[in-house]
Amino acid sequence: MSVTAEKAILGTFLEHQYLLKDTILNTHHFEEARHRRLFDTMKQLTNDGKMVDIVSLAMAADIAELGGVSYLNELADYANEQKFEQYEQLVLDSWKEREKKRILTVAAQENWPIDRITSELDKLNQARLDDYSSITDLAAEIYDAPWTPIEQQRGVPTGIMKLDRMINGFQDAALNVIAARPSMGKTDVMIHLAKQAGWQGYLPIVFSLEMPRSMIRDRLIASVGNFNRTKMRDLYRGLSDEQKKRWTEVIGRVSQTNIQIFDGAGQTIAEMRAKTRKILHRFPEKKPIVFIDYLTLIRPAHFYGGNAHLQVTELSRSLKEMAKEFNCPVVTLAQLNRSVEQRSDKRPMMSDIRESGSVEQDADIILFLYRDKYYNKESDDDTLEIIVSKNRNGPVGTVKVRYNEHTGVIDDVYHS
Repeated sequence: MSVTAEKAILGTFLEHQYLLKDTILNTHHFEEARHRRLFDTMKQLTNDGKMVDIVSLAMAADIAELGGVSYLNELADYANEQKFEQYEQLVLDSWKEREKKRILTVAAQENWPIDRITSELDKLNQARLDDYSSITDLAAEIYDAPWTPIEQQRGVPTGIMKLDRMINGFQDAALNVIAARPSMGKTDVMIHLAKQAGWQGYLPIVFSLEMPRSMIRDRLIASVGNFNRTKMRDLYRGLSDEQKKRWTEVIGRVSQTNIQIFDGAGQTIAEMRAKTRKILHRFPEKKPIVFIDYLTLIRPAHFYGGNAHLQVTELSRSLKEMAKEFNCPVVTLAQLNRSVEQRSDKRPMMSDIRESGSVEQDADIILFLYRDKYYNKESDDDTLEIIVSKNRNGPVGTVKVRYNEHTGVIDDVYHS
């Protein structure tokens, strides 16, 4: 198992060089000598800014020491970018087992005291030390803060002033949930937030598990150009002459959002993480924000016998871990169950989120959407209520915007 895992991760490095900069593995984690030599050569080439391929490896080292050209080709067959983290953990776990046996053998030979054995074994669980901080060091970081003026740190702006004041924008490492009944406007709100983030210099990464990329594109164009979405079906006949004059300007404005879209159905969070990592290496200077449409369309890593509660628990926990890993906001849409329809006041509550327990616990911010017009078709009220139901680090309350369900445009007209 150890050797196979080593082959898999080395093959993945060979096909996807950028992962060499992300891995927590070191040379000593590999069991086979030629794998240690190969990994060391790959890292050196990467640090020197050179390509990692069979030719460069042959020039940088004795190819025979690396197993030969045929062996390198064999490794490439094991490559699987989406399983990178799984391979990495397998190699690390195998190293820990070998180290554990070595420690116990040496301890028996040298008659170590039990506290030394315990201490050495504990070190094995500290392979990743970047999550450690002393409270003394943390306190020292802010010792001078009361006397040092600093610029207010804000999260990713929403383009809605009152909402930004309440939640201070979408924060790094935070999981944010936007929940509503179907056709309430969730996707249009997501598109609004993504384009606002992009225009402010952030990198919006959208995982659209429900709509194809062409539909997301058309909705984005309609909202930026203030076009009725029905016109997007036939732009030649649908757009007026005046709208066609603005077309180039609208397309330019849409491109400036820099939104990156993945529309594969049934993606797992591991796949999303791999794709996010790859995009970040394309745009290393950009700060990302991840959007997912929507939560229960994500394919869980385990089936749990069809138990939806356990599946959603895994998904919400994994999304929170994803936000922490990339140190960026993750915004996921979520469906509400039908219980909201049974009440006279149909504004959503926490319990209305499908399998709500784990979502309520893991989310830093939960926003509900409500439109009176959704239930009263004769109403001409175009108000969309954004209900801040949970805000881990701030107040809760309701923010109102104007929503055009035909264009998808959201106007922040209620500033007070």
